[in-house]
Amino acid sequence: MLMCVIYQKIATKSFVASFCCRKIIKRNLTVLGIETSCDDTGIALIRHENNVNKVLANILNSQQNFHIRYGGIIPPRAQDLHRSKIANIFEKCLQEANVRAQDIDAIAITTRPGLPLSLVVGLRFARFLARNFNKPLVSVHHMEAHALQARLEHDISFPFLCLLISGGHCQLTFVRGPHEFLLLGESLDDAPGEAFDKIVRRLRLYINPKYRQSSGGQIVEEAARLAKTPEAFRFPLPLAHKRDCNFSFAGIKNNSFRSISKQERKEGTPPDSVISNYPDFCAGLLHAVSRHLMHRTQRAIEFCIERNYFNENSRSLVVSGGVANNDEIFHNLSYLAKQYQCETYRPSKKYCSDNGVMIAWNGIEQIISNSRSLRWDYYNLDVRGKAPLGVSIIDKVTGADMKCQWIKPERVLNE
Repeated sequence: MLMCVIYQKIATKSFVASFCCRKIIKRNLTVLGIETSCDDTGIALIRHENNVNKVLANILNSQQNFHIRYGGIIPPRAQDLHRSKIANIFEKCLQEANVRAQDIDAIAITTRPGLPLSLVVGLRFARFLARNFNKPLVSVHHMEAHALQARLEHDISFPFLCLLISGGHCQLTFVRGPHEFLLLGESLDDAPGEAFDKIVRRLRLYINPKYRQSSGGQIVEEAARLAKTPEAFRFPLPLAHKRDCNFSFAGIKNNSFRSISKQERKEGTPPDSVISNYPDFCAGLLHAVSRHLMHRTQRAIEFCIERNYFNENSRSLVVSGGVANNDEIFHNLSYLAKQYQCETYRPSKKYCSDNGVMIAWNGIEQIISNSRSLRWDYYNLDVRGKAPLGVSIIDKVTGADMKCQWIKPERVLNE
């Protein structure tokens, strides 16, 4: 008798879940996105109605001012700050959107990759909401969300090439659909945003009050615009003899440290001061990073064209992630892509860095393409600190041994 009751409960729950899935797919969607993969707590609501998408609310709490004092993110403190803020951010999101929690159709949550201590805060809160309001969850891969973000605002059809550049990642992926990614290349060491942060810290630009609230990449870009002799500092090109699409920023970082030390000795710079020609240094650094990104992306474009990965009449390059905010880097990548009749896109600057909007949008993309993305088995979902981005074809790219005629970057520093 007991077993009969259990089977009946399981069957009833399965029927309800199936019915709810069909209901969600058939009508318009309102999806909540929760992002806690690192040090930003982001919650957003998007409504998908008659093939038109509207961001109803986007609330973001940044921990940058706290962590910047310690030279990097401290995972246990990041977790504490997520915990203390997430409920209030959720309430603010509902108020701004003028939406009741009961009217949300699904909850998209970042489960991988990221800092496990941060990820688990978001997942537990998402489970709490899902259980209380009887809503399904959608598990989101953080980098896949970045890759698809631009489709929220631009008419970008599949397939397309995507360059993901941020403080924690640097990857080239060919995107064939919401669930299909081919990894062409990735960073072997530092990510570009990470390198910018470490170099700016060594340069001691944070002592300048106007730079204290900015990321390393923002500081480098702003300082570079003041350069009088942009060619004064030159950096060797990383991985020049490797015919693949992988990246390395450790060499640029180490060469930067040596150049700064050399200039400090030359000027007799005090320990609490900055070298006098730091704008020229930042211009040289930005040029070196742009050049490296362009070279690896150029090889990826040629590889995809040679193997007919793109549609015949449509080639697109999407640049996403926090470093995509950098106008000179984006300009140079756009200039490169134009030589191959390839249109270039990026999300709005407010959406390039981590945010809840990209998670909610990824949830919508997944639900529309595959109703099985909706998860009612909340406790079978778990977080993963590391997670591959799709299927790696890095060996194929390396094996192709493609030699390229490099396209030089354009300078837009003083525009």
